[in-house]
Amino acid sequence: MTLENKLGITDAVELARVEEKLSKARAHKLFTSGFLNTLPVGSFEALASIHHYLFGEIYDFAGTIRTENIAKGNFRFAPVMYLEVALKHITAMPQSSFNEIIEKYVEMNIAHPFREGNGRSTRIWLDLILKKELKQVVDWQRVDKNDYLMAMERSPIKDVEIKVLLKQALTDKIDDTVIYMKGIDASYYYEGYTLYKTEDITDDKA
Repeated sequence: MTLENKLGITDAVELARVEEKLSKARAHKLFTSGFLNTLPVGSFEALASIHHYLFGEIYDFAGTIRTENIAKGNFRFAPVMYLEVALKHITAMPQSSFNEIIEKYVEMNIAHPFREGNGRSTRIWLDLILKKELKQVVDWQRVDKNDYLMAMERSPIKDVEIKVLLKQALTDKIDDTVIYMKGIDASYYYEGYTLYKTEDITDDKA
């Protein structure tokens, strides 16, 4: 089923193509405009702003909490009736060490507050916390897709795997545009979006 969208696209393949192009252009601008640096780091408010910035041209629900229960495989994300409470709890979680930050990231992934685009926006949100607190970010191109997806799947029960995987991919090149753009491409690749390179798209061309 094709998601309802502002563009009136009814074909799922076409929607995926347009979504990738438009949102990657917005991801590029998100970094170069300095907007990221204005957000309250580690809060749901920041994540909602990132999600709206990426997907606001495409979906009416961009940046708003989902109103339906969702699942991936056998795993059910946080029920809608508990979602707002969960998001307040996650916002208040400590973020002063690497372990605390990843634990916060895992909890936000379990919450999965949006109908679509959770992973892509939450990885940007994670890097924003790492950048502020540790002066590091994840170099996502060094994180294998299958290793990452399996580690995230297991993280609600045991988060050691995802901590090890992400820790070995940290870099102190926190303001490097190339690292960021290749990271966006890797992040989208995890979700099956591979048609466009972020470095080839600007917001003006999209």
